Amino acid sequence: MENTIAQLHTHLSEVPQAFRALPVGQVTKKAAPEKWSPLEILGHLCDSATNNLGRFIRAQQEQPYRVISYQQNEWVSLQAYQDRPAEEILQLWVGLNQSILRVMSSMPPANGQNACELPDGTTATLEWLMSDYVEHLAHHLNQIFPKD
Repeated sequence: MENTIAQLHTHLSEVPQAFRALPVGQVTKKAAPEKWSPLEILGHLCDSATNNLGRFIRAQQEQPYRVISYQQNEWVSLQAYQDRPAEEILQLWVGLNQSILRVMSSMPPANGQNACELPDGTTATLEWLMSDYVEHLAHHLNQIFPKD
């Protein structure tokens, strides 16, 4: 759990400055019409944070906790991230992930072993779900900031 918390803390320390440094034209540029722009990817990460923050809290209260999926493309479209100011989306991302970091950091260790039923019917621990969230975050951050 310590590694997951440290990784999220690192992302919170590095992403804001790196995102603000992106050229304006690059922030809304799509590789293809059906692909998300970096701004929409960041918006998707806000949606992911919104959903996972609730999951991380409910999974400490409800046993077993059932993870419900959400329609990712529709969330991005309905929130119109492409048409919103980049700073607004960045601040939302930071605030949500600061909340997630607090929930992770203050979670009693035993709660990390709480059972979570995933949408595919398998079961994982809450600690695994939290780690998977940070891995998902890193995957999408690598799309925004590719390492050549």
